[in-house]
This record gives sequence, structure tokens and C-alpha cells, in this order.
Amino acid sequence: MKLSKSVRPISYLKAHASEILNHLDEDKETLIITQNGEAKAALLDIHEYEEMMESMAMLKLVSQSRKSIEEKKVRPFREVFKNVREELENQVL
Repeated sequence: MKLSKSVRPISYLKAHASEILNHLDEDKETLIITQNGEAKAALLDIHEYEEMMESMAMLKLVSQSRKSIEEKKVRPFREVFKNVREELENQVL
């Protein structure tokens, strides 16, 4: 993505909102909105936003998993499944 083509002042947003939304939907490129020459916001297609949020959630899970491993807060999966089976058997009886 070339930012030079994707930066627009807020006045452009106000005057071309419908056109911008069509562009976002078609081209899947992020648009940077400036105010007084300073970047203030980024507009992106809703599907791109959802994908970005899903990616961030996955990265957070990976980060939390690494932290748990480093802190020795993990158990072998066989042990976990054995405990779950035992608990289920005890509930049935």
C-alpha cells in the first residue's frame, strides 16, 4: 500500500464519503484521514477490519500461551484429558 495515494484531508472525506466507501469496498485499501496536516484516523473496509481483529486475537492467544509456558502453568494434554474423563465418570455415577 502506498500511503501517498491513501492520505486525504478530512474535507475530502466530508465531500466524497460515498465515493470513499465504494473505494474501500472495491480496493480493500486503508485510507488515512488528516486534520490540520496530521494523520488522525484510518478508514478500512469492514471485512479487512474483521480480519485484522481476528489476527490480533490469535496473536494475543499465542502471546498468552508463551507466557503460560514460561511460567510453567501448563500440563501435558494426556494428563488433562485423563482428569476430564475421571471427572465425567464421577458425575455419571
